[in-house]
Amino acid sequence: MIIVTIIIVSGIVLLAQGKTDNFKDFFKDSKISVGSISLAFYNGLWAYDGWNQLNYITEELKNPYRNLPLSIIIGIPLVTVCYVLINVAYFTVMSSTELMQSPAVAVTFGDRVLYPAAWIVPLFVAFSTLGSANGTCFTAGRLVYVAGREGHMLKVLSYINVKRLTPAPALMFYGVITIIYIIPGDIDTLINYFSFAVWIFYGLTVFALIVMRFTRKEVRRPITVPIIIPVIVTLVAIILVLAPIITTPELAYLYCALFILSGLIAYLLFVHLKFSWAQKISKPITMHLQMLLEVVPEEEVPE
Repeated sequence: MIIVTIIIVSGIVLLAQGKTDNFKDFFKDSKISVGSISLAFYNGLWAYDGWNQLNYITEELKNPYRNLPLSIIIGIPLVTVCYVLINVAYFTVMSSTELMQSPAVAVTFGDRVLYPAAWIVPLFVAFSTLGSANGTCFTAGRLVYVAGREGHMLKVLSYINVKRLTPAPALMFYGVITIIYIIPGDIDTLINYFSFAVWIFYGLTVFALIVMRFTRKEVRRPITVPIIIPVIVTLVAIILVLAPIITTPELAYLYCALFILSGLIAYLLFVHLKFSWAQKISKPITMHLQMLLEVVPEEEVPE
């Protein structure tokens, strides 16, 4: 937040000095179609994707019925305002072409505006990256751990380290999935690949909320939202998933679909149907992971 504030204030000063040339004809030569808008949303929503992380660790929160809505109400508007203002600051010194070609936009901004103190920008970018990675590992590791505990994935993923009480198998699994995602090595492909997959599940999750409003009316709901919100999110998810496939089909979407399907096949074989040959494969793997990582089921952890 320190470097974000520095960049925003610098941008406001430059705007006050009349640096507005890059804001003229802002959308010139833009190609407007449903597919291109969806891909643009992929990039924008990628930047804001942290909004969903807190939901994964509701069990870890103190007084979640108060603190979860409060953190969302404070966090999302704060991040939105900061992101918009920081991009305005970038455009005071860079054209859209220069911004697209820059390997690190914040560093380019620092070189042009904050010199000779430009070195602080990559330093704080590194801090931000480590902070983001730490938060994501914590929340995603918790997600995989609970999936294993609830029987949605292999049970070994819910085992925890006897010394540190951390879900080591879940974190390793998350690391493997991350490596698979970054194999293409191209950020645009990664964003499209990830966003396509994640919005399938966001849409299904929110649609399940709508369904349960009618099929599980008796369930207590300490946190509720107006039904129109999940309806809108479901429709947006459908557009974001289908529009790029229809207008600009790419092999990345096929690979992503096959990747998701492979998870379903693994679930059916090793978790749901529990074929004997599948158990023969999973049992020795589980045993060796227990010895290697010093992990056991949660209920067997000594007090």
